[in-house]
Amino acid sequence: IAQRRRKGRGFPGNLWLPASGSERESRKSYLLSPEVWRIPCWLGMATEASDKVPVDSAEEGERPPATAPELAAQKREQRLRKFRELHLKRNEARKLNHQEVVEEDKRLKLPANWEAKKARLEWELQEEEKKKECAARGEDYEKVKLLEISAEDAERWERKKKRKNPDLGFSDYAAAQLRQYHRLTKQIKPDMETYERLRDKHGEEFYPTSNSLLHGTHVPSTEEIDRMVIDLEKQIDKRDKYSRRRPYNDDADIDYINERNAKFNKKAERFYGKYTAEIKQNLERGTAV
Repeated sequence: IAQRRRKGRGFPGNLWLPASGSERESRKSYLLSPEVWRIPCWLGMATEASDKVPVDSAEEGERPPATAPELAAQKREQRLRKFRELHLKRNEARKLNHQEVVEEDKRLKLPANWEAKKARLEWELQEEEKKKECAARGEDYEKVKLLEISAEDAERWERKKKRKNPDLGFSDYAAAQLRQYHRLTKQIKPDMETYERLRDKHGEEFYPTSNSLLHGTHVPSTEEIDRMVIDLEKQIDKRDKYSRRRPYNDDADIDYINERNAKFNKKAERFYGKYTAEIKQNLERGTAV
């Protein structure tokens, strides 16, 4: 009370004790009445917190009621503990985020079709393992594989193979030659009578080995030669009829008098265009010497 009175606050209306004795006693009793004084808000909060603190039933009668500083210390300890938990969670989230960033960076550096390649390699490894298991048991892997395929899947794959166009266009001369070889061999119709006659004639030499010398011993018949000539003539006619489509440019300069001259000019431009470009430009500008 003396401290509050020295500071000039805390009393209702900043009342000072009068000098007379009777008035002093009446004012003192009034100021000390419970209606005048109010419990501070922080003390009320501490009191409510003290009510929420769990206390063992055995120690309820022995432990004295906690004071305001003890309650404040407990509350501070709870906040510090919660702060430490949040700090640990933040560090864990930071580590997980860093790991995800590293994994994402690795995925971005991989090729675009890495997932398909990975699946293909895994499938090939499984196929190799199955082949080894079948070889260890003495079974044919192709037959075992067919046992696991349903009839509907087999029919669907066959239809897909028929729809697929094997000719993918020109890639190189070796591939073109191989396609032509397969096309020509499919057109061959073997003569079984001639085959049987030659096999009986040559005997074991009909099946040559690395030590066989059959060069110059076989003389083709006239029918075989005629058949080969007819086939070659067909190939020549087909090659002459084939012409690759070339786009026509309407804005191109007309420097020809007919189609034959246009083809000749294109060939000359292809071989000598880089050497005669300056001369052509001078002629077009009219500044040629």
